[in-house]
Amino acid sequence: MKYRSIGTNPDTRREVSVLSLGAMLFGTATDEKTSFAVLDRYVEAGGTFIDTSNNYAYWADGGLGGQSEELLGKWRKSRGIGNEIVIATKLGARPRTPGTGFLDNPEGLSAKTIREAAERSRERLGVERIDLLYAHIEDRTVPLRDTVEGFGELVAEGTVGLLGVSNHAIWRVERARALAAAAGLPGYEVLQYQHSLLRPRYDIPQPLFPEGSLGHSGAELASYLGAEPDLTLVAYSPLMGGLYTRDDKQLPDDYDHPGTPARLAVLREIAKETGATPNQVVLAWQIGGNLPIVPLAGASSVAQLEENLGAVDLDLSPEQRARLDAAGG
Repeated sequence: MKYRSIGTNPDTRREVSVLSLGAMLFGTATDEKTSFAVLDRYVEAGGTFIDTSNNYAYWADGGLGGQSEELLGKWRKSRGIGNEIVIATKLGARPRTPGTGFLDNPEGLSAKTIREAAERSRERLGVERIDLLYAHIEDRTVPLRDTVEGFGELVAEGTVGLLGVSNHAIWRVERARALAAAAGLPGYEVLQYQHSLLRPRYDIPQPLFPEGSLGHSGAELASYLGAEPDLTLVAYSPLMGGLYTRDDKQLPDDYDHPGTPARLAVLREIAKETGATPNQVVLAWQIGGNLPIVPLAGASSVAQLEENLGAVDLDLSPEQRARLDAAGG
């Protein structure tokens, strides 16, 4: 395994594995026995960075979520896991009532909600401090300062380590960071956005993002990361749910453009050249690039995890990277 640092404050900075394990479906679609086996193998391979959320997976039973955090808490206790494993979770997108969701009835990001939701997550995970806590989705119904102060108070109290943000407009991320800096409070240091080899169109509104696909990491986010070297991008859905290897996966509408076939063609060429799978090439491309990217990949079996782990030691040549970068225009 290889590692990189996230965060800048010596009191909260952590060394994490370059491949993060997504636990979204653990405890629901992925049963406990399988989830434990995947987690055990990940740690055995040197993995130290696990991702979840307080709303995973509310859609499984029409409830409020929390199953993933609960399973991770049970696994931690049964294995004697301590702070050597960094567990990141998120809040803000948990439904307020059963039968609703993050689109129509999210808990939001008021200071009161942040405190209460973080406390419940700590209880489910069985931890005294959440290593990394994200603002999961935007909440434009409350003043941004209220959100910034709510997160900052938890860090000051020691119940949260690092702060992160996901699925926000970049201008709001920067404004929140500026507000935090002006108030002498900790700000967001980890950004979690969808990122993969394929590039979407950004002019197609999504349900959560009426202004365009704010959840995707495009050129603006890449520019932001380049200008702010203390930030880290955790890239969710790097393998696009199996799109690179499964013929039954349909291309999403926002990826249906002329650049996609060109990038897929180069991906297949390089997979053949390296003897790796397309999934491994995509993950290796993220891990070894110039920008600080940690791919966040889920696994519903140990076999899937083994394939992902194989990307860690896959070294792409500068020429291969250049071809991947340039494909599709």
